[in-house]
This record gives sequence, C-alpha cells and structure tokens, in this order.
Amino acid sequence: MIIAIDGYSACGKSTMAKALASEIGAVYIDTGAMYRAVTLYFIRNDINLEDMEAVSSALENIVISFDHSKGLNECLLNGENIESLIRTKEVSGLVSEVATISLVRKKLVEIQRAMSDHLDVVMDGRDIGTVVFPDAKVKLFITADPLIRAERRLKEYKKKGVEANITEVLENLKKRDYIDSNRKDSPLKVADDAIVIDNSKLTREEQLEKVIDIVRRSQEEDH
Repeated sequence: MIIAIDGYSACGKSTMAKALASEIGAVYIDTGAMYRAVTLYFIRNDINLEDMEAVSSALENIVISFDHSKGLNECLLNGENIESLIRTKEVSGLVSEVATISLVRKKLVEIQRAMSDHLDVVMDGRDIGTVVFPDAKVKLFITADPLIRAERRLKEYKKKGVEANITEVLENLKKRDYIDSNRKDSPLKVADDAIVIDNSKLTREEQLEKVIDIVRRSQEEDH
C-alpha cells in the first residue's frame, strides 16, 4: 500500500506522515529530506545550479539513504547522518530552486520508487501523488494558512536556537510556495483524486485521527 502526501512547506506533513506510518506499520520516506540532502551537497561543493554538466556530475556522487535503527527516520548523505544539517535556513532558502532542476527530480524519483518496492509506504513531498506514485491508493494534500505555517516554522527554529523573525520566515515560505507551484517540471498541485486537508485549525492529534480514518476506510474498501 502506498500513501502519497503532498502539500506546502511547514504544514506538518512530515510529522503527520511519520505518525501515520508508525500507526499502520508502514515505512515512512521523507522526500523533502532527499531534496535537502542534494541541496546540502551542492552548497558544500559550490555547484552552479545553472551548469547542468556540473549538476549531472555531482548527482553521480550522491547516495541518499535513511537510518531507522534508533526508531527515528534520519537522512544519510553518502553514509553521513545529515539530519540536523539539512534543517538550516541556508538549505531551506535554496532547496526549492534545487528542486526545479529536472536532472535532480529524475534521479530522486527513481530512488523514491526503488525504496517503495515490496513495502507499505507513507511518502510525503510535493509531487508524490501526481508524478512519483500517480496510482497511490490514498492521496492527501495538506495545506494551511501561510501565517499559521510561518508561526509553526518559527517555533521550530526557536527550539533549535536558530535566529529568525516572523516576517523573514513568512517571506521564505511564500517564495518557496511560488517556486514549488510554478516550476515547469512536476509543479506542486492537488491531484485530481486527492483528499485536501486544511489543518489551520486542527491539532496534530485531530489531523492524525482524521487521516487514519481515511486510510482505514480505504483498506476496508479493499476487503
């Protein structure tokens, strides 16, 4: 069973997807972390995003995997645990631009499909229900008011000791929304058969309960 979860930045997709996967005994795959991993590699190696030869060459040197050994879902780049390094403002500010590059998307879609072989998977991102798994059994699209999303992201930054203000965070989210929704290759959009959930006024628990109900009903339809 494949559950595809798409939506905007800072909507709590990953938190909800992790909890859902745990609840139904599926494997959680954070595709956003994969794009962040590529972004970190490009930053570290001064890759010019407009030089497709350099991008292609860099992608050949990138191996992305996940470590589930501690009950967590930590992203590894060429064997290095980079989970904390990919959540910085520097990476957040560039990841949407990296994600517009078709070569990057092609490589990561191949990896994402390979990861789902013979497994029950909960996968979240921007194009999971539209491109990666258009035949997914359950498709969800998560959204929320931009200001509420910015407030949530600001809280995350403060917990990590990252300096930021609400105006800066809101502008970053709006910029990412625009880039994600208007890129030529696999833009962020609602799949025709996706269920849209606006979680602006939902607690994490309420949202999870709602999603579990959707998945259970889908499973019942199969029996």
